[in-house]
Amino acid sequence: MELSDEITINAPADRVYAALNDPEVLKQCIPGCEELIKHSDTELEAKVVLKVGPVKARFGGNVVLDQSGAPDAFSLTGQGNGGAAGHAKGGADVTLTADGDTTILRYEAKAEIGGKLAQLGSRLIQSTARKLAAKFFKSFADVVNQDVAV
Repeated sequence: MELSDEITINAPADRVYAALNDPEVLKQCIPGCEELIKHSDTELEAKVVLKVGPVKARFGGNVVLDQSGAPDAFSLTGQGNGGAAGHAKGGADVTLTADGDTTILRYEAKAEIGGKLAQLGSRLIQSTARKLAAKFFKSFADVVNQDVAV
């Protein structure tokens, strides 16, 4: 499964980059996030509850960041396990482009799923993934815009 999109955020690129690396901001924005622990500048651990169609599961997972292109770009890879519901792994490439006082955030993500989740059908999975990504980025833009306005 592949997803890509872009969103304009009313904040300078350095502020957007800092927010993307702030566990408190991310925890607020990730749908269903119960816990987000930063083990290092490049390693995070998350506990997330998601409902996909009839399947609701608590996922535990790890995310590794590659900040070699910072602050204009970075990538992340991760994997999570939802017990009987299944597992997921994937990654995303994110680029930030300054546009005056705003920043254009673009992402391309790929994910693979297995277990009960994979049996739900690709259309339902794709639709849910798009909704979750849209919800995350809308929440993220709202939080960053709010911080800029304060």
